[in-house]
Amino acid sequence: MEKRFFQIQPNVLEINWPEEISDEILQDQLRYKNYLEQHHGDCVLEIRIGFNSLSVLFDQDIKKEQWSIIWNELENLKTDIQHFEPKVFKIPVCYQGEYGVDMENLAKSKKLSVSELVELHSSKKYRLFFYGFLPGFMYLGGLDPKLHSPRKSTPDLMIPKGSVAIGGRQTGIYSMDSPGGWHVVGRTPLTLFDPQKPIPTIAKQGDFIQFYQIDQDEFKSISNQLLAGNYELEYA
Repeated sequence: MEKRFFQIQPNVLEINWPEEISDEILQDQLRYKNYLEQHHGDCVLEIRIGFNSLSVLFDQDIKKEQWSIIWNELENLKTDIQHFEPKVFKIPVCYQGEYGVDMENLAKSKKLSVSELVELHSSKKYRLFFYGFLPGFMYLGGLDPKLHSPRKSTPDLMIPKGSVAIGGRQTGIYSMDSPGGWHVVGRTPLTLFDPQKPIPTIAKQGDFIQFYQIDQDEFKSISNQLLAGNYELEYA
């Protein structure tokens, strides 16, 4: 797949791919990330992944001849260098009432019934491409094209934590209370980002999220189970 390498700062390497949401691009990124962590981890401070980019921050300026070596290594990676078995996380979502505040307007704009929109949204398996916008905010690819929707022209001042929303060609989950311009179609009672934990997120890039519908009583029940510490996250 076509890609371009840039030295955007003396200590920053960036790789760009075509402007698309693609599993093939994600596999490329995961291979590069894995290789860099294994072979240059002692001098890599941070690796950031976007839909179409990967940025590597090194702990020191890299000389021209060193860049050439790194680029050559990455360009010639074998396709099997990254072995990753994705998990599928089952996430309960209530699409009703206050939890899906934009559901009716979005369904109307798409010429769908609410039940049709819920079925389209909850029937897909979504790939986690990266975390962004907020710490722990999942950018999920695989949204049905019938649900692609421009972001709101006027963002909401506060979207509650756990809100499941649609923006552009993606769906995502708000990891904390935040302003936002995505269309909120539901909410999960689960806490999917906890900065107090050694690993604050439940899923890794490349894993899948599968939503399933619950009603408002089930939402409250799961919330109570979480408070009591006896809820177990489901895997497909």
